[in-house]
Amino acid sequence: MQLPDPRNADILVHINGRLVPRGDAKVSVFDSSVQGGDAVWEGLRVYRGRIADFGPHLERLFASAHAMCFAGVPSRAAVRSAVFETLRANGMSDEAHVRLTLTRGEKVTSGMSPHWNQSGCTLIVLAEWKSLVYDQAGIRLITAAVRRNSPQCVDSKIHHNNLINNILAKIEANLAGVDDALMLDLHGFVSETNATNVFVVKNGALFTPHADSCLPGITRAAVLETARDGGLHPVEKNLSLTEVYTADEVFTTGTMGGLAPVLEVDGRTVGDGSRGPITSRLQQAHADRAFAKGEAIP
Repeated sequence: MQLPDPRNADILVHINGRLVPRGDAKVSVFDSSVQGGDAVWEGLRVYRGRIADFGPHLERLFASAHAMCFAGVPSRAAVRSAVFETLRANGMSDEAHVRLTLTRGEKVTSGMSPHWNQSGCTLIVLAEWKSLVYDQAGIRLITAAVRRNSPQCVDSKIHHNNLINNILAKIEANLAGVDDALMLDLHGFVSETNATNVFVVKNGALFTPHADSCLPGITRAAVLETARDGGLHPVEKNLSLTEVYTADEVFTTGTMGGLAPVLEVDGRTVGDGSRGPITSRLQQAHADRAFAKGEAIP
Protein backbone atom coordinates (compact mmCIF):
# COMPACT_ATOMS: atom_id res chain seq x y z
CA MET A 1 0.00 0.00 0.00
CA GLN A 2 1.57 3.24 -1.20
CA LEU A 3 0.54 6.09 1.09
CA PRO A 4 0.74 9.69 -0.22
CA ASP A 5 2.52 10.52 3.06
CA PRO A 6 4.22 7.62 4.91
CA ARG A 7 3.65 9.34 8.26
CA ASN A 8 -0.02 8.46 7.92
CA ALA A 9 0.75 4.77 8.45
CA ASP A 10 0.85 5.32 12.21
CA ILE A 11 -1.95 7.83 12.77
CA LEU A 12 -4.52 7.53 15.55
CA VAL A 13 -8.17 7.85 14.57
CA HIS A 14 -10.91 9.03 16.94
CA ILE A 15 -14.09 6.91 16.81
CA ASN A 16 -16.87 7.51 19.35
CA GLY A 17 -14.58 8.70 22.11
CA ARG A 18 -11.68 6.30 21.54
CA LEU A 19 -8.36 6.88 19.83
CA VAL A 20 -7.35 3.77 17.91
CA PRO A 21 -4.50 2.98 15.48
CA ARG A 22 -5.25 3.28 11.78
CA GLY A 23 -5.42 -0.50 11.33
CA ASP A 24 -8.08 -0.81 14.03
CA ALA A 25 -10.15 2.18 12.89
CA LYS A 26 -13.41 0.53 11.86
CA VAL A 27 -17.17 0.96 12.09
CA SER A 28 -19.86 -1.72 12.15
CA VAL A 29 -21.26 -3.20 8.95
CA PHE A 30 -24.58 -2.03 10.40
CA ASP A 31 -23.44 1.61 10.51
CA SER A 32 -25.56 3.93 8.39
CA SER A 33 -22.53 5.17 6.49
CA VAL A 34 -22.01 1.59 5.24
CA GLN A 35 -25.70 0.83 4.73
CA GLY A 36 -26.57 3.90 2.65
CA GLY A 37 -23.95 6.65 2.77
CA ASP A 38 -26.19 8.10 5.48
CA ALA A 39 -23.76 10.53 7.08
CA VAL A 40 -22.60 14.13 6.99
CA TRP A 41 -19.04 15.40 7.00
CA GLU A 42 -16.65 18.33 7.02
CA GLY A 43 -13.06 18.84 5.91
CA LEU A 44 -10.85 20.94 8.19
CA ARG A 45 -7.48 22.43 7.26
CA VAL A 46 -4.77 23.03 9.87
CA TYR A 47 -2.44 25.99 9.29
CA ARG A 48 0.45 26.75 11.64
CA GLY A 49 -1.28 25.62 14.81
CA ARG A 50 -4.74 26.84 13.85
CA ILE A 51 -7.87 25.27 12.34
CA ALA A 52 -9.20 27.48 9.56
CA ASP A 53 -12.90 28.45 9.83
CA PHE A 54 -13.55 25.84 12.53
CA GLY A 55 -16.74 27.57 13.68
CA PRO A 56 -18.40 27.75 10.24
CA HIS A 57 -17.47 24.12 9.54
CA LEU A 58 -19.12 22.99 12.78
CA GLU A 59 -22.20 25.08 12.02
CA ARG A 60 -22.56 23.37 8.66
CA LEU A 61 -22.00 19.92 10.16
CA PHE A 62 -24.78 20.39 12.70
CA ALA A 63 -27.08 22.06 10.15
CA SER A 64 -26.64 19.08 7.82
CA ALA A 65 -27.33 16.64 10.67
CA HIS A 66 -30.49 18.59 11.56
CA ALA A 67 -31.70 18.60 7.94
CA MET A 68 -31.19 14.82 7.89
CA CYS A 69 -33.16 14.35 11.16
CA PHE A 70 -30.23 12.74 12.99
CA ALA A 71 -30.96 11.73 16.59
CA GLY A 72 -28.48 11.31 19.42
CA VAL A 73 -26.15 13.94 17.98
CA PRO A 74 -23.10 14.69 20.17
CA SER A 75 -22.71 18.20 21.53
CA ARG A 76 -20.62 20.82 19.79
CA ALA A 77 -18.29 20.77 22.77
CA ALA A 78 -17.80 17.01 22.38
CA VAL A 79 -17.00 17.32 18.68
CA ARG A 80 -14.56 20.18 19.26
CA SER A 81 -12.85 18.23 22.03
CA ALA A 82 -12.54 15.15 19.80
CA VAL A 83 -10.92 17.16 17.01
CA PHE A 84 -8.40 18.82 19.35
CA GLU A 85 -7.62 15.53 21.09
CA THR A 86 -6.97 13.80 17.77
CA LEU A 87 -4.66 16.52 16.49
CA ARG A 88 -2.68 16.60 19.74
CA ALA A 89 -2.39 12.80 19.84
CA ASN A 90 -0.95 12.80 16.33
CA GLY A 91 1.31 15.80 16.92
CA MET A 92 -0.31 17.69 14.05
CA SER A 93 -0.17 21.47 13.99
CA ASP A 94 0.46 22.28 10.31
CA GLU A 95 0.07 20.76 6.83
CA ALA A 96 -2.73 18.54 8.12
CA HIS A 97 -6.30 17.84 7.05
CA VAL A 98 -9.15 16.48 9.18
CA ARG A 99 -12.04 14.49 7.77
CA LEU A 100 -14.81 14.95 10.36
CA THR A 101 -17.69 12.51 9.85
CA LEU A 102 -20.97 12.13 11.70
CA THR A 103 -23.10 9.14 10.70
CA ARG A 104 -26.66 8.38 11.72
CA GLY A 105 -25.12 5.55 13.71
CA GLU A 106 -25.43 1.80 13.98
CA LYS A 107 -28.65 0.03 13.00
CA VAL A 108 -30.14 -2.95 14.80
CA THR A 109 -30.81 -4.59 11.41
CA SER A 110 -30.01 -3.74 7.83
CA GLY A 111 -32.50 -1.49 6.11
CA MET A 112 -33.20 2.02 4.92
CA SER A 113 -35.44 3.35 7.69
CA PRO A 114 -33.87 5.54 10.40
CA HIS A 115 -36.15 3.91 12.97
CA TRP A 116 -33.62 1.03 13.01
CA ASN A 117 -31.04 3.50 14.37
CA GLN A 118 -31.37 3.22 18.13
CA SER A 119 -27.93 3.95 19.56
CA GLY A 120 -27.17 7.52 18.47
CA CYS A 121 -24.64 8.87 16.00
CA THR A 122 -21.15 7.65 15.17
CA LEU A 123 -18.47 10.35 15.32
CA ILE A 124 -15.23 9.84 13.36
CA VAL A 125 -12.26 12.22 13.42
CA LEU A 126 -9.68 11.24 10.81
CA ALA A 127 -6.64 13.53 10.82
CA GLU A 128 -3.91 13.02 8.22
CA TRP A 129 -0.68 14.67 7.23
CA LYS A 130 -1.83 16.23 3.97
CA SER A 131 -0.61 19.32 2.16
CA LEU A 132 -2.85 21.01 -0.41
CA VAL A 133 -3.87 18.31 -2.87
CA TYR A 134 -3.73 20.45 -6.03
CA ASP A 135 -0.68 21.91 -7.71
CA GLN A 136 -0.81 25.58 -6.71
CA ALA A 137 0.76 26.46 -10.06
CA GLY A 138 -2.25 25.10 -11.94
CA ILE A 139 -4.60 22.22 -12.79
CA ARG A 140 -6.52 20.97 -15.85
CA LEU A 141 -10.24 20.22 -16.10
CA ILE A 142 -12.73 18.59 -18.43
CA THR A 143 -16.49 19.00 -18.42
CA ALA A 144 -18.30 15.97 -17.03
CA ALA A 145 -21.20 14.37 -18.85
CA VAL A 146 -22.96 13.70 -15.53
CA ARG A 147 -24.86 16.72 -14.17
CA ARG A 148 -24.66 18.10 -10.66
CA ASN A 149 -27.62 17.29 -8.42
CA SER A 150 -30.19 20.05 -8.15
CA PRO A 151 -32.29 20.78 -5.04
CA GLN A 152 -35.06 18.82 -6.80
CA CYS A 153 -32.97 15.70 -6.28
CA VAL A 154 -30.45 15.80 -3.42
CA ASP A 155 -29.83 19.30 -2.11
CA SER A 156 -26.12 20.15 -2.09
CA LYS A 157 -26.71 22.38 0.94
CA ILE A 158 -26.68 19.14 2.94
CA HIS A 159 -23.01 18.21 3.16
CA HIS A 160 -23.73 14.49 2.98
CA ASN A 161 -21.58 11.43 2.37
CA ASN A 162 -23.52 10.10 -0.59
CA LEU A 163 -20.97 11.30 -3.15
CA ILE A 164 -21.80 9.07 -6.12
CA ASN A 165 -22.77 12.11 -8.23
CA ASN A 166 -19.31 13.59 -7.67
CA ILE A 167 -17.44 10.29 -7.95
CA LEU A 168 -18.90 9.57 -11.39
CA ALA A 169 -17.58 12.94 -12.58
CA LYS A 170 -14.19 12.27 -11.00
CA ILE A 171 -13.99 8.95 -12.87
CA GLU A 172 -14.45 10.89 -16.12
CA ALA A 173 -11.59 13.20 -15.13
CA ASN A 174 -9.34 10.27 -14.25
CA LEU A 175 -10.02 8.55 -17.57
CA ALA A 176 -9.28 11.80 -19.41
CA GLY A 177 -5.98 12.19 -17.56
CA VAL A 178 -6.83 15.55 -15.98
CA ASP A 179 -7.12 16.74 -12.39
CA ASP A 180 -10.88 17.14 -11.96
CA ALA A 181 -14.17 17.54 -13.79
CA LEU A 182 -16.28 20.65 -14.19
CA MET A 183 -19.94 19.87 -13.53
CA LEU A 184 -22.91 21.67 -15.07
CA ASP A 185 -26.36 22.07 -13.55
CA LEU A 186 -29.55 20.76 -15.19
CA HIS A 187 -29.83 24.01 -17.19
CA GLY A 188 -26.33 23.75 -18.64
CA PHE A 189 -24.73 26.41 -16.48
CA VAL A 190 -21.48 25.81 -14.59
CA SER A 191 -22.07 24.56 -11.06
CA GLU A 192 -18.74 23.46 -9.54
CA THR A 193 -16.17 20.73 -10.03
CA ASN A 194 -16.57 17.28 -8.55
CA ALA A 195 -14.70 18.53 -5.44
CA THR A 196 -14.45 22.33 -5.44
CA ASN A 197 -16.17 25.62 -6.13
CA VAL A 198 -15.23 27.65 -9.21
CA PHE A 199 -14.34 31.31 -9.78
CA VAL A 200 -13.85 33.15 -13.10
CA VAL A 201 -11.99 36.41 -13.76
CA LYS A 202 -12.82 38.51 -16.81
CA ASN A 203 -11.57 42.05 -17.46
CA GLY A 204 -10.59 42.43 -13.80
CA ALA A 205 -14.02 41.36 -12.50
CA LEU A 206 -14.57 38.26 -10.36
CA PHE A 207 -17.52 35.89 -10.84
CA THR A 208 -18.72 32.63 -9.30
CA PRO A 209 -21.83 30.51 -9.95
CA HIS A 210 -24.93 30.91 -7.83
CA ALA A 211 -24.98 28.36 -5.01
CA ASP A 212 -28.06 26.63 -6.41
CA SER A 213 -26.74 23.26 -7.56
CA CYS A 214 -23.40 23.58 -5.83
CA LEU A 215 -22.19 23.50 -2.27
CA PRO A 216 -21.76 27.05 -0.88
CA GLY A 217 -18.30 26.15 0.34
CA ILE A 218 -16.61 27.55 3.44
CA THR A 219 -13.49 28.40 1.41
CA ARG A 220 -15.73 29.93 -1.26
CA ALA A 221 -17.26 32.22 1.37
CA ALA A 222 -13.81 33.11 2.71
CA VAL A 223 -12.59 34.01 -0.78
CA LEU A 224 -15.65 36.17 -1.41
CA GLU A 225 -14.94 37.99 1.87
CA THR A 226 -11.24 38.34 1.09
CA ALA A 227 -11.99 39.64 -2.41
CA ARG A 228 -14.38 42.28 -1.08
CA ASP A 229 -11.85 43.36 1.54
CA GLY A 230 -9.25 43.65 -1.22
CA GLY A 231 -11.33 46.02 -3.33
CA LEU A 232 -12.78 43.47 -5.74
CA HIS A 233 -16.52 43.24 -6.20
CA PRO A 234 -17.32 39.55 -6.75
CA VAL A 235 -20.61 38.74 -8.46
CA GLU A 236 -22.63 35.52 -8.26
CA LYS A 237 -24.20 34.76 -11.64
CA ASN A 238 -25.06 32.01 -14.11
CA LEU A 239 -21.88 31.13 -15.97
CA SER A 240 -21.84 29.29 -19.28
CA LEU A 241 -19.01 27.06 -20.48
CA THR A 242 -18.16 29.68 -23.10
CA GLU A 243 -17.54 32.20 -20.33
CA VAL A 244 -15.18 29.73 -18.69
CA TYR A 245 -13.35 29.01 -21.96
CA THR A 246 -12.88 32.73 -22.67
CA ALA A 247 -12.05 33.86 -19.12
CA ASP A 248 -8.80 35.63 -18.30
CA GLU A 249 -8.39 33.50 -15.18
CA VAL A 250 -10.20 30.56 -13.58
CA PHE A 251 -9.52 29.04 -10.17
CA THR A 252 -11.09 26.53 -7.83
CA THR A 253 -11.56 26.75 -4.07
CA GLY A 254 -11.86 24.11 -1.36
CA THR A 255 -10.55 23.14 2.04
CA MET A 256 -8.49 20.23 0.76
CA GLY A 257 -7.06 22.04 -2.27
CA GLY A 258 -6.97 25.71 -1.29
CA LEU A 259 -7.05 28.06 -4.30
CA ALA A 260 -5.87 26.26 -7.43
CA PRO A 261 -5.44 28.06 -10.77
CA VAL A 262 -7.10 26.35 -13.73
CA LEU A 263 -4.86 26.41 -16.79
CA GLU A 264 -6.98 24.38 -19.20
CA VAL A 265 -10.64 23.37 -19.61
CA ASP A 266 -11.69 20.86 -22.27
CA GLY A 267 -8.43 21.42 -24.13
CA ARG A 268 -8.88 25.21 -24.19
CA THR A 269 -6.09 27.23 -22.60
CA VAL A 270 -7.37 29.63 -19.95
CA GLY A 271 -5.90 33.10 -20.38
CA ASP A 272 -2.20 32.82 -21.18
CA GLY A 273 -1.99 29.35 -19.68
CA SER A 274 -0.40 30.39 -16.39
CA ARG A 275 -1.55 31.52 -12.95
CA GLY A 276 -3.08 34.97 -13.28
CA PRO A 277 -2.41 38.03 -11.08
CA ILE A 278 -5.79 38.07 -9.31
CA THR A 279 -5.60 34.35 -8.57
CA SER A 280 -2.07 34.76 -7.20
CA ARG A 281 -3.13 37.71 -5.06
CA LEU A 282 -6.13 35.85 -3.63
CA GLN A 283 -4.06 32.73 -2.95
CA GLN A 284 -1.77 34.70 -0.66
CA ALA A 285 -4.59 36.71 0.92
CA HIS A 286 -6.53 33.53 1.68
CA ALA A 287 -3.51 31.81 3.24
CA ASP A 288 -2.96 34.85 5.46
CA ARG A 289 -6.63 34.97 6.42
CA ALA A 290 -6.80 31.24 7.17
CA PHE A 291 -4.04 31.66 9.75
CA ALA A 292 -5.15 35.03 11.16
CA LYS A 293 -8.78 33.94 11.68
CA GLY A 294 -8.10 30.29 12.46
CA GLU A 295 -8.82 28.82 15.87
CA ALA A 296 -5.72 27.88 17.85
CA ILE A 297 -5.31 24.25 18.85
CA PRO A 298 -5.19 24.29 22.68
